[in-house]
Amino acid sequence: MDKADPRAALHFFRPVLSAWCFVLGNSLKDDEVLENLPVGTTVTMFFHDLGPQLGWTMVFLAECIGPLFIYLFFYLHLLNIYEQKDDYTSNPCSVVTLACVCHCFHYFRRLLETVFIHRFSDGTLPLQIIMRNCLYYWGFSAWLAYYINHPLYTPPSYGNLQIYSALVLFMLCEAGNFSIHLALNNLGCNGLRPKRIPYPTRNPFTWLFFFVSCPNYTYEVGTWLSFSIMTQCVPVALFTLLGFIQMTIWARGKHKMYTREFTDYPELRSAIIPLFL
Repeated sequence: MDKADPRAALHFFRPVLSAWCFVLGNSLKDDEVLENLPVGTTVTMFFHDLGPQLGWTMVFLAECIGPLFIYLFFYLHLLNIYEQKDDYTSNPCSVVTLACVCHCFHYFRRLLETVFIHRFSDGTLPLQIIMRNCLYYWGFSAWLAYYINHPLYTPPSYGNLQIYSALVLFMLCEAGNFSIHLALNNLGCNGLRPKRIPYPTRNPFTWLFFFVSCPNYTYEVGTWLSFSIMTQCVPVALFTLLGFIQMTIWARGKHKMYTREFTDYPELRSAIIPLFL
């Protein structure tokens, strides 16, 4: 839209009313300028009210704050949801505390990146979709926290070897995710239409750009895969699987956008899994 777009003045800290604009039956993109559209001197525009909206910063904050505190509620047993006879069962598993630290670290990192690193467009998201997304993240966090912090939780089958091997993979993926987001921020294409093709830097964690278009999604999948191995918990594995499916869809969409925007885009790159997907 051009400078007359009413959404341009809306701030992400408060709910707003937004609209989709249609010209000749086609939806206009946010960055399109009216005077550049292939129309004559007379044009009919239709606006569709999307209802209350929130900016992307508030969307990410809402999605991440919930899981952070919900997991702590279960870990500290602030919610009386377990049977009374189990509440007094001593759970000697060190992986329970380790899982809590990893889970909180992951969402705390995402909160910091949302505030200080990510660059978001001026777009907004309908409140109904935000509530659905929050229900997904918050609900899964409660589900997996319930089982991992249960007094009768049993440790992984292969003990410390499985736990600490998964911990190493978890920390590597967290560092990789942070490095990719930092590189995208410096490139000016995090949340915006890319201005340049992202390439690896001197940081070894960015070398995954040699093989995939969205290494941040690759690292995110690796994070939750390692967390699944560490805890050996079915809800975590299901959350990882669903997240992988969704991130694959996002990654393939971004990969197509890169190949469409840049004619010299590296042919070796795939979307999310090197040389495969």
